[in-house]
Amino acid sequence: MMRTVKLSAILSLFVCVLLLSGCSSELQDLRIQNNTQQKLIDQLQAELAANKLQLEQMKKQLAAAQQKDSIEVESLQQQIAALEEDLAKKKELIASMQQRLLMGGAALPVELTTLLEDFAKKHDMVDYDSSRGIVKFKSDLLFDKGSDNVAASAIEAVKSLTTILNTEQGEKFDVIIAGHTDDIPIQKPETRAKHPTNWHLSSHRAIAVLKVMDNSGIEPERMSIRGFSEYRPVAENKPNKGGNPQNRRVEIYIVPKGV
Repeated sequence: MMRTVKLSAILSLFVCVLLLSGCSSELQDLRIQNNTQQKLIDQLQAELAANKLQLEQMKKQLAAAQQKDSIEVESLQQQIAALEEDLAKKKELIASMQQRLLMGGAALPVELTTLLEDFAKKHDMVDYDSSRGIVKFKSDLLFDKGSDNVAASAIEAVKSLTTILNTEQGEKFDVIIAGHTDDIPIQKPETRAKHPTNWHLSSHRAIAVLKVMDNSGIEPERMSIRGFSEYRPVAENKPNKGGNPQNRRVEIYIVPKGV
């Protein structure tokens, strides 16, 4: 059987990666962080595959033992429960690490952070998370309700962000544009014709912001989009699909090139 590394050791390495991202603002360190994290993900995924095979074998052994009324049944059940718990923890850790890898999550160089902090202070529709390098636009100010048309009042803010990302400090980074909605279903027939679901609306809004940035001079190869629909809320929605304005947002993750 493949020798596996203890999950606690993997967790320790992951903590080291997080500390690296929090303590260093150099681009090279961000690349090292991502490379290290990818190796840990690959290692965990290899272990996960091996553990799944082991679980399947143990379940077959348990089925055979139950037919024979063997004394091994209780022991096998305990081993299976422990293995399933370990698998669940590995899956959760992999998902967390992949999210951090794919969506940024690291502090940016000081010069770029200063520019983005000043930018956020000038625009009510914008928040900037300096610890993770994320610019957040409030969708209620960025778009009309149920629409993916960027409001005229918001276009200048997106253009200003583009200008920052095209500076000497910003051009070293790529951007991932992520759209989010609340949990209110698309109801108006004319809106559903263009955005059948919140998946569509969140993706279409991300694309709309991308188009503004593209027209403002960011190279297309530096940009990508994601749509999360209602499934990454930052605050609790009201009961019975009541929604929450905080969850209607577009987030722009500023990440090292090639991530």
